[in-house]
Amino acid sequence: MTAHEDPQDFDELPSKSELKRQSRDLQDLGWQLVELPEADLAAIPLPEDVRDAVAAARRITSGGAKARQRLYIGKLLRRVDAEPIRAALDRRGEVDRRRIQHEKSLERWRDRLVADEAAAWTELASLVEPGVLQQLRSLARQARAEQAAVRPPASSRQLFRRLREALPGAET
Repeated sequence: MTAHEDPQDFDELPSKSELKRQSRDLQDLGWQLVELPEADLAAIPLPEDVRDAVAAARRITSGGAKARQRLYIGKLLRRVDAEPIRAALDRRGEVDRRRIQHEKSLERWRDRLVADEAAAWTELASLVEPGVLQQLRSLARQARAEQAAVRPPASSRQLFRRLREALPGAET
């Protein structure tokens, strides 16, 4: 330290460990971009050089080259504001979580209907039209017969699809 440097200036700088953590976080963020489906990637605002580097990473098959490309993408992301990218990935993650939650809800409905729970049928009758309810009853009956005969669950799958159509946003 020279005579004209203030010791407090050094306290404000991030430590070497913190810089490494930030760099690793940006590399991870960049690799999340690489693993996104093309349509989702197109919806995220990215500088052209980052978009090109991500596209190049998708074509790379060699492990060592992938590691270098990951470092390069992290380096490019250091020059841009990464918060809008993180926000876009978080929004996408929330949509995925809601979709998965809805799918699990539909699976619970299907399982309750195949088990022929009276409460499930009563609750479902208040949510769907009578014609749809009759189709669901028929599919549930077929699914029970398939289970008893140890056949592939074709009717159970069809029941799930019909529930998805009948209950677009219902949660249970």
